[in-house]
Amino acid sequence: MKISVITVCYNSAATLGDTVSSFLAQDHADKELLIIDGGSNDATLAIARSFAAAKIRIVSEPDLGPYDAMNKGLRLFGGDAVGMLNSDDIYASPHALTAIARGLEAADIVYGDLRMVTDHSTKTVVRMWRAGRYRRFAYQTGWMAPHPTFYARREIVARTGSFDLGYRIASDYDYMLRAMTLPGARVRYIPEILVDFQVGGISSRDWRAAMQINLECLRSRRAHLRAPPLDLAFVLRPLRRLLQLRRLIGRTTFWRG
Repeated sequence: MKISVITVCYNSAATLGDTVSSFLAQDHADKELLIIDGGSNDATLAIARSFAAAKIRIVSEPDLGPYDAMNKGLRLFGGDAVGMLNSDDIYASPHALTAIARGLEAADIVYGDLRMVTDHSTKTVVRMWRAGRYRRFAYQTGWMAPHPTFYARREIVARTGSFDLGYRIASDYDYMLRAMTLPGARVRYIPEILVDFQVGGISSRDWRAAMQINLECLRSRRAHLRAPPLDLAFVLRPLRRLLQLRRLIGRTTFWRG
């Protein structure tokens, strides 16, 4: 099974090299990386081109933001399945894509766990996101899958459509909700850490971003799940994040890769 990975970037010279190296280190051979650059004016493109690998394709042109760039990737990918790897994130092990491909043999959508770190050198853990199994009504109870671990077969991508640019910060949530609630979609949880996510992006900055994303997630549930103006997930979703932090703080040692 060919796995396509989309990395969108803009002025990502400080981190893109580690991301691409992480992709190339994957032991799953049938793979491709699409780097969708928004017209960077730093060394991002030079770094991307320095790898000169046959499994990497690069597109660089102005876009309307990260979700618009992701949509470009969805139109261009050539694999049997596709997922996203942020330009400041890396795979947690060289076997991540192998686990993903194995999971997709009997599923249409797979996802796994996520480790949120301050940086990829010290691997100091900020939050451990143990996603757990997807169940019916999961989104109505505040659950969501970690988007950097989410991979879907081509047929699911076609049925789901594009990332909705009407969402500024939660279009990934809306996309996964629409995909995972498709009739007949087979969803499988991979119970291992697949990606190390470096904190500091637009969705992990501060309480204002947390409030905005919660409001946008509610808007998605109202549009696609017929949620009321204020539903249970609006309270439970941030509570789940706090519980993940509490479990981490309560541990005597952090997991370091």
